Amino acid sequence: MAFEIRQQFKLSQQLHMTPMLKQAISLLLFSRQELVEAVQKELLENPFLEEREAEPGPAAPDVQADGARKNENEQDSPWPQEEVARSAEWEEYLGEFSSQSRAAQQEYEAAEENGNPLEACHSAEPTLEAHLMAQLLLSPLNERQKSIGECIIGNLDETGYLTATDDEIAALAGVEASEVPPVLSVIQNFDPVGVAARTLSECLLIQLRARHDDRDPILVSLVSEHLEDLEKQRYKPLMRHFHIDLDTLKEYIGIIQGLEPRPGGSLGSSTPCYVSPDIFVRKINGEFVILMNDENLPHLQLSPLSEELAAQNCSSDEKDYMNDRLRSAVWIIRSLEERQRTLYQVMESIVKHQHDFFEYGVYKLKPLVLKDIAEDIGRSESSISRITTNKYVGTPHGIFELKYFFNSALSSSDGSQVGSESVKARIRSLIDGEDHAHPLSDEDISARLNDGLGVKIARRTVAKYREEMGIPSSSRRKKHL
Repeated sequence: MAFEIRQQFKLSQQLHMTPMLKQAISLLLFSRQELVEAVQKELLENPFLEEREAEPGPAAPDVQADGARKNENEQDSPWPQEEVARSAEWEEYLGEFSSQSRAAQQEYEAAEENGNPLEACHSAEPTLEAHLMAQLLLSPLNERQKSIGECIIGNLDETGYLTATDDEIAALAGVEASEVPPVLSVIQNFDPVGVAARTLSECLLIQLRARHDDRDPILVSLVSEHLEDLEKQRYKPLMRHFHIDLDTLKEYIGIIQGLEPRPGGSLGSSTPCYVSPDIFVRKINGEFVILMNDENLPHLQLSPLSEELAAQNCSSDEKDYMNDRLRSAVWIIRSLEERQRTLYQVMESIVKHQHDFFEYGVYKLKPLVLKDIAEDIGRSESSISRITTNKYVGTPHGIFELKYFFNSALSSSDGSQVGSESVKARIRSLIDGEDHAHPLSDEDISARLNDGLGVKIARRTVAKYREEMGIPSSSRRKKHL
């Protein structure tokens, strides 16, 4: 068979990721605080944008009113608005993210939303990395050693343990492997002490040395060689091995229990991080109503400055610049409107699918996946994933991230399905009510869920959910009275 080169024409449509399209997609991903910062930045940089005072309106985004406002602005302005929107590839953007027009809902009393609760506030939370970097910058290490320290801190997991070898850190920092241990030793004595250890024994030994308790060979041996025996409560072999009585062994255990096995967990775990919900769901007159939280969100409009500049004689470069700025202004205004409509539609669909949750609480949470919402509102799954990331809703049962409502399904004895988050809540409830002297094993929890609630769940699945919730095993939860 002979091969030949042939020319042919092919017509196709493609979506190009222009800077403006990337900006529109990023607005879907932004959290509430990030959105406010992005809009404020655009207000400072774009002379064609200005902030208008928010007008009292219906709970739902009024698409018809927005369209009328846009048409009115386009007729009054001398700038080529249709050409601006077309050149900004707005139609291509709407191909994936547009929403259908909807009639405005009945207005509800503003008193339902006046005075956000305390949990709707922002609170900055220091991270482990920032805490260690601040100490590194103030340390007496030279610049080369600080570069090594940055690589070490960058390879810590959320609990504060080091996940990279000396050779890997040396390769990242561009130094010899022999230069890593001295810097690592310094960082391990930063606050919290024991951070950057690779094993539990190493972490506890570092803390013992900092407290000058490493002079006791029995204590050091218990930490370095017999942690598993202590965990399994094999006390008699330890007493025979070290020739000590039970009271002395309990004193050593008390010292070890006073150490921190997760040094990184001490930062950010005890201080609550407050968020401001993007949207509220309230029950009014027996129905669940969705209210957009527009507080502190700038409302944008085109500045009258565009008309004044249009009347002036400008050079070609100045005209191009003003067209570019105007195009950007139109784009961000429409992108923000589309973001709010998309968020409202997604929340409306979630309320429809998870009605029992909003009525009765977490135990009634049903299985739900992104595809269900995407098919319901006619969007792609990627759009749903973006708009539900870092977005929060205030409900009668607390504040939840939108991702919380998406969970896998578990079968029950009657053939129905139960959401995994609902099962997790039941597992936590069983553990909270257990006898601390005889805690429930994963197998016991599985049996109770199966017998009492009809939920078919394997022991390993219980263990998986328990670990995801940060609940220790039954042997670690056991308390001797």
